[in-house]
Amino acid sequence: MQIDTRWATPNPAELRRNAAELVALKPDVILAHGSSTVGPLQQVTRTIPIVFPIIADPVAGGFVDSLARPGGNATGFMLFEYSVSGKWLELLKQIAPSVTRVAVLGDPDTPTGPAQFGVIQAVAPSLRVEVSSLNKRDIGEIERAVAAFARISYGGLIVTAGGPAQLHRDLIITLAARYKLPAVYFDRSFVVAGGLLSYAPDRIELFQRAAGYVDHILKGEKPADMPVQAPTKYQLVINLKTAKALGLAVSPSLLACADEVIDSSS
Repeated sequence: MQIDTRWATPNPAELRRNAAELVALKPDVILAHGSSTVGPLQQVTRTIPIVFPIIADPVAGGFVDSLARPGGNATGFMLFEYSVSGKWLELLKQIAPSVTRVAVLGDPDTPTGPAQFGVIQAVAPSLRVEVSSLNKRDIGEIERAVAAFARISYGGLIVTAGGPAQLHRDLIITLAARYKLPAVYFDRSFVVAGGLLSYAPDRIELFQRAAGYVDHILKGEKPADMPVQAPTKYQLVINLKTAKALGLAVSPSLLACADEVIDSSS
């Protein structure tokens, strides 16, 4: 087996060049992580099979016709089910019961953004929480929006999936700490970097399952007939050091549910 690799960058022109180079090699299958790589690849080829280990919403992104029958040359695994967005709000109330106002920091350019916010909005009344959307792209917009939101007490943050959140991860964590805002994140990396809590799929498992799809394709199966699957394993990660800095006492029941706990000695 021969494996050729190209690394994605934030530069769209370089992504397109890398996609064209890989397709020109005429591989039997291409593994591509995320919308930013699958999109350029499908612009170059609609015949070479593509397996994505992670995409937020492949139907909304136009990469497949449906989850059950992708219909084209791409298939793989979703980053999460939309119902998980409601779980983020539930966890925020568990770790910070006094929160009554929640700002959802999302990406206005991500097709999944409105759906994620819609699920959070639907769950909010049962938890007696008021939610608002902060769809911001750049540093200045994020700083101003979070500062304005934090002027009123009993606030918290939910950071949903999207490019700006990943790009400005350290800034968002710093702002949450500065304004004493309990925050729930869509990815473990935020908690490792100092965020409070995350509930997210096990990405290693998604890549392992994607390897299985590659194997099936190499044995003759067609991506058009292989259903897009959702994650089966989620991880709850809590940063106790951050909880202490925010004055939060994490309940034993919540700690018992955690897959990973980061403390001051970690």
